[in-house]
Amino acid sequence: MSKKIILIALLFTMSCDDYLDIVPDQTQQIDLLFERREVAYTALATCYAYLPKNDGVYTTFMTMSDEVTTPIAKETDGIRIMKGQQSASSPKFGLWSGWQDQGSLWEGIRHCNILIENIYNVIDMTEEEMNMWAAEAKFLKAYYHFLLFTYYGPIPIVDINLPISASDNAVRIKRETVDRCVEYIVQTIDDALIHLPSRVLSSNDLGRIDQVIAKSIKSRVLVYAASPLFNGNSEMYSGFVNENGEHYFNQSYESYKWELARDASLDAINTALENGVGLYEFISTPPNYEDEYEEQPFVQTLYDLKYSIVDKWNSELIWGNSNPVRDNDWWQLQAACMMKDPNATSVEAAWQWIAPTLRVAEMFYTENGLPIDEDLSYDFSNRYSTTSVSGAQNLQAQYGGITAKLNLDREPRFYSSLGFDRGFNRTWGNLWQLRMKKGESHGRIANSDDYLITGYALKKLVHPDSEGDGYSKIVTYAWPMIRMGELYLNYAESINELSGPSEEAYNALNTIRERAGIPNVETSWSDPINALNLNKHTSQDGLRDIIRQERLIELSFEGNRYNDLRRWKLAHEYFNTPVYGWSVDESTSSGYYNIIQVGVRSFSYPRDYFHPISINEITINPNLIQNPGW
Repeated sequence: MSKKIILIALLFTMSCDDYLDIVPDQTQQIDLLFERREVAYTALATCYAYLPKNDGVYTTFMTMSDEVTTPIAKETDGIRIMKGQQSASSPKFGLWSGWQDQGSLWEGIRHCNILIENIYNVIDMTEEEMNMWAAEAKFLKAYYHFLLFTYYGPIPIVDINLPISASDNAVRIKRETVDRCVEYIVQTIDDALIHLPSRVLSSNDLGRIDQVIAKSIKSRVLVYAASPLFNGNSEMYSGFVNENGEHYFNQSYESYKWELARDASLDAINTALENGVGLYEFISTPPNYEDEYEEQPFVQTLYDLKYSIVDKWNSELIWGNSNPVRDNDWWQLQAACMMKDPNATSVEAAWQWIAPTLRVAEMFYTENGLPIDEDLSYDFSNRYSTTSVSGAQNLQAQYGGITAKLNLDREPRFYSSLGFDRGFNRTWGNLWQLRMKKGESHGRIANSDDYLITGYALKKLVHPDSEGDGYSKIVTYAWPMIRMGELYLNYAESINELSGPSEEAYNALNTIRERAGIPNVETSWSDPINALNLNKHTSQDGLRDIIRQERLIELSFEGNRYNDLRRWKLAHEYFNTPVYGWSVDESTSSGYYNIIQVGVRSFSYPRDYFHPISINEITINPNLIQNPGW
C-alpha cells in the first residue's frame, strides 16, 4: 500500500465494517492488529470515518433550521425534525445510535480508544509518528464527544474501552454534568495538541488534524459552553438532575467561561494567522462572461465571498471534510441546490429543490450594513412591493426588470448567496439572467416536484463551474467544518459577553464586514441619516444583537444556525413559526410577488433544544436518563 494514499479517500474505500471484520470475536487480542504500520493506518482511517457527512443532503445539519425548505415530496430528515416529526422511538439524526450510512459516534469513540491504547505496539513506526497518530485519535475522540454534547446535552464520558469481562453494571454508563463534559473535551484537545503538527499542508494529508484545527474547535467548544443554553440554565433545566439529585446543568451563570472562550479564540486566531490561514480573496482570472464588469469592486466582492466556500482547500478553510468517492453522497447537497439549465439535454445532477426561506432573505443587511428594519433609507414597509431595476442597480439585478424591492440595495452576501427572479446566477459556467415565474426558463415547469418552493435559489454552496447534466461534472470541494470567519465571530462574541463593547470586538467584526463589502460597525450605527437605532453598537445588548446577526449572515447555510439559535436560547422564537415564500405557481408579476405560507415549523420548548436518546438505548442501559420532554 502506498504511503501517499490520501487519508480521506481511504476512509471510504475501506468501510468500518471491513475493519471490524478482521477482529475475530473474543478470540484474539486486538493489539496484535497493531504490529505493522499499514494496519495501524487502517485503524486511524476508521477513526476519521465517523465524521458526519455534512455534504450529503439527507445527512446534513444544514436543513435542520429555518434557513431552507423543500417541496413536501423532497423532504429530508432535517426538515422533518423541524416539523416536529421526531420521537424517542424513532430519532431522526441519530448520532447516538447511528442512522443511514452514519455510524454511531460511540462506535467512533471506541475505535479512537483502540488506536490510542495500541498504537505503541507498532514495530515499524517512529515514536514521533506514533505520538502524532495517537494525538489525532485523541482529538477525534474529543470532537465526537462534543458533537454528542451539542445535540444531546450532558452525555457519558468514554475515555477508555472496557474489557469484554466487564460487569453489566460497569458497562451501563451514566451521563455526566455539562461542566464535566466540557472539562473532559477541552482537556482531551489540550492533550492532543502536544503532539499535533502545527499545520498539515501536504496534498496527500489534507483533512488530517493539526494544531490550527484543534485550537479552532476548542474555541467553538468554549463559546458553546459559555452560552445561555449551557451556562447557568436554571430557566429550562432546574429539574433535570441525576439519580443523586445533582443538576446536570449548572444553575448559576459563570462569566469566567466567556474569559476562557475569549482566550481560546484569540489563541486560535493567532495560530491560524501564523500558519498562513486568513480570510479568502479571489485572485484568479474571472470567466469571460465577467469582462464587462472588469474592475468592479462589487463583483470582486461576490467572487471573494463565493470562492471562500467553493475553492477547494483554500486559505480560509481551517478544517474541511471531503469525500471524493462517489458512493457516499458527496455530490448531493450541490445537486439539490443546483438550478436546472433549460437548454441542457440532461439535468440529472441538478435537482433544484433546496430553497432559502423568506426569513433568511430578510436577514441579510442593506448595502449600508444595517438590518433592513433598522435602515432609515430602506423602504422596509414596502419591501414586498415591486419596482423596476435601475441603472445604478444593474449589478444586483437585470436592468429594467421587475422584481421585489426586497431584492434590491442589499449587501453583497445577499447576492453571493441567493438567486431570485430577475437576478443573476453564475452557474453551469455561465452568467444566467434568472426568470423564475411559473412557466419561465428557471421557474416551476408544470407540476414537477423539482422546483424552488420559496422562489429563492441557494447559490452559496454551488461551484460556478459545476454542471448538472451529469454527476461527474459537479466540481467538488471540502465541506467547511470550520473556517477563519468563525474565529473572528467567536472572539467578538466572547469579548462582548465578558466585558461589553470594545475596540477589539469592533475590529474582529470589521474584519468580517470589510471582506463582505459593507461599512464597519462604527460607521453603520453612527450614521444619523441611515441608522434607526443610533449608536446601538455602544451598549452590550446592542452589540450582542449586531454580533448575532453578523454571525447568522456570515455563516449562513454552513450548518451553524441550528446550533447558534439553540445555544442562545432563541430557537423556539425562530423555529416555531410558519415558512413563507413568493407565489411561485403564478406566472405574472402581480401574482408571483405575493407572500404565501409554504410550510410549517414546530419546535417544542424546552423539549426540542436537545434530541431524544432512543428508547432502545435506554432499555439496554437503564442508567441513562432521558432528556426532558421526551
